Amino acid sequence: MTKNYTIKDISEGLAKKEFSAEEILSHYSNKIGLENKKLNAYLSTLDFQNSKFKIQNSSLAGVPAAIKDNMLIDGTVATAGSKILENYTSAYDATVIDKLKKAGVQFLGKTNMDEFAMGSSVENSAFGPTKNPHDLERVPGGSSGGSAAAVAADLCVFALGSDTGGSIRQPASFCGVVGLKPTYGRVSRHGLIAMSSSLDQIGPITKNVYDTALVLNTICGQDKFDSTTVSREVPDFTKNLDKSIKGLRVGVPKEYFTAPTGRQDEGLSSEVRISVQNYISELEKLGCEISEISLPHSEYALAVYYIIMPSEVSSNLARFDGIRYGHSSQKSKTLLEVYENSRSEGFGAEPKRRIMLGTFALSSGYYDAYYLKAQKVRSLIKKDFDNAFGKVDIIVGPTAPTTAFKIGEKSGDPLSMYLSDIYTVPVNLAGLPAISIPCGKGSESGLLVGFQIIANSFDEETLLRVAYQLENKLKS
Repeated sequence: MTKNYTIKDISEGLAKKEFSAEEILSHYSNKIGLENKKLNAYLSTLDFQNSKFKIQNSSLAGVPAAIKDNMLIDGTVATAGSKILENYTSAYDATVIDKLKKAGVQFLGKTNMDEFAMGSSVENSAFGPTKNPHDLERVPGGSSGGSAAAVAADLCVFALGSDTGGSIRQPASFCGVVGLKPTYGRVSRHGLIAMSSSLDQIGPITKNVYDTALVLNTICGQDKFDSTTVSREVPDFTKNLDKSIKGLRVGVPKEYFTAPTGRQDEGLSSEVRISVQNYISELEKLGCEISEISLPHSEYALAVYYIIMPSEVSSNLARFDGIRYGHSSQKSKTLLEVYENSRSEGFGAEPKRRIMLGTFALSSGYYDAYYLKAQKVRSLIKKDFDNAFGKVDIIVGPTAPTTAFKIGEKSGDPLSMYLSDIYTVPVNLAGLPAISIPCGKGSESGLLVGFQIIANSFDEETLLRVAYQLENKLKS
């Protein structure tokens, strides 16, 4: 078995009895054993059989998958990339895990990630960085870099990641795979270790767009355990993938291709610009109507994100106190010392930084100046997208401003690292669906480039249709 299997390949192979589910699981388990040491994509591997399989004729039956280590699988360790949860064992299945189990998915293991999903490179993991399979000196992106690297290296057939400000799409871009962030409320967050509750969303990382649609079919739907999920019929996302996109209105935000005066060094690299513009031209050849649009408040998105997200982090991470679960300091003599020492010993530098930022933004006398104002600007960013979708059907642009950077290149400069998410963060603030697909290699570096497609709320069908047809045209 040497083929880089897709979900469709596995499904057809099992149906034709070319191999058994046990054989394909063993193939990937052996491959992980041989190759994971150099990549550090997996933090742990699993060897139990799926006993919940219920859905007959499921397209995911027998398919081996990887799961980001901030999603709970009953009876297994879930670290969220942090020492504070190094020995925490999940007491139940996340809703997405329960759905995948019932569909017959086999779980290979839990993938590496930035600590509590805070980062864009997996350099913030307490268990060491993951390396990009295409260049071992470079990062895979983050925070779902372990999942993206596992898919890109064919150490699984598909993976799940979580996306708070680009954490599925940016690593998909760096690793040359497909990554989808669904609409906020489309997929349950129950059993996802929370980072920023108004922004977090679970989504698939796959080898092609068709596989993305198959996984999305399974993980979507309202959940009684997550009140933010929406009561909406889940369509078959594979049904209209071939439907013509001729006449579809495509918006290209001018702000994504021009940096504000005096900040040109923060903008788009020339090789990413060229690759993205080539793909926009391909959409035109497919019959789409291309027009320039404006998202005037885009330049404030990163500032808004780094007020709202740390504020929610400071609240969500308060539960890790050394008492209820997770690491508990043995050096403490009083209750206050248990709190202080457990958190000081358990959290890494990035969670500490964001907890302090968020606590400050929410503190008395600063709430109105920071958090409240950020929420008001968030509304303006959402309104920009609403106005744009009154004129166009989808919005396209780069996923990340650069190709994958070298390990250690930005780790000493948090602001530079934060800029990696400049094109993905606005989508989370607005709660919209977006996908990153590979769009060739940079003309200078030869590294992979990602193309981002954004749709209106709950219009993943159009999003996937455009991505699928663009992918197929360029394959042919």
